[in-house]
Amino acid sequence: MSSTYASKTMDRRRFLLTVFGGGAALAVSSVTAIRLLGPGGKRNGVMTAAAPVATPAQDLLLECFSDDDGHQLGPCHVTKLVLTDAQWHLRLSDVAFTVMRRDGTEVAFTGAHEKPRSKGLYRCAGCSTALFDAATQFDSGTGWPSFWQPIAKQNVIESRDSSFGMIRTAINCAGCDSHLGHVFDDGPAPTGLRYCMNSVAMEFVAFRVS
Repeated sequence: MSSTYASKTMDRRRFLLTVFGGGAALAVSSVTAIRLLGPGGKRNGVMTAAAPVATPAQDLLLECFSDDDGHQLGPCHVTKLVLTDAQWHLRLSDVAFTVMRRDGTEVAFTGAHEKPRSKGLYRCAGCSTALFDAATQFDSGTGWPSFWQPIAKQNVIESRDSSFGMIRTAINCAGCDSHLGHVFDDGPAPTGLRYCMNSVAMEFVAFRVS
């Protein structure tokens, strides 16, 4: 092999190593990046697809109320509570999870459905959003706590429910989408409505100042 040929061969090898070596390095970098972006991060060296873009937190404008005396504090910005089923299980009892996250219904007359003797308000058992003032609660004889209006319309969500061969209006908490119960048009004055709620979906908070 002549010195000229050897020199050209070495230059060609250096060129190939530079190009393909750099490409290999780029490929390794790309694989690493994909691994880092993949669900759960690195997966034993197996290249995975990039993770989907996370859903941005939803900002809500709800009505806030004081626990001291139920005083309306006005509109407040709240981030909607979004949890996995496992996280909800840690936060809620089994019955509450079935009712609130699976649209279930507690057995009648098994919850704390009696009208409290003290003044106060009911908050969502999942996210503490204010739902009902105890002053609007009445004995419906159904075995579930009933109210003739929510504490603020924007704090609850109404939706059509056609389950079990019936057409009803379901009520969910606006702060976390948890199922609370249903509303019917057989309630007392002044609204003529009956918000029939599940006890396990709410927590009663007595006012600290009478």
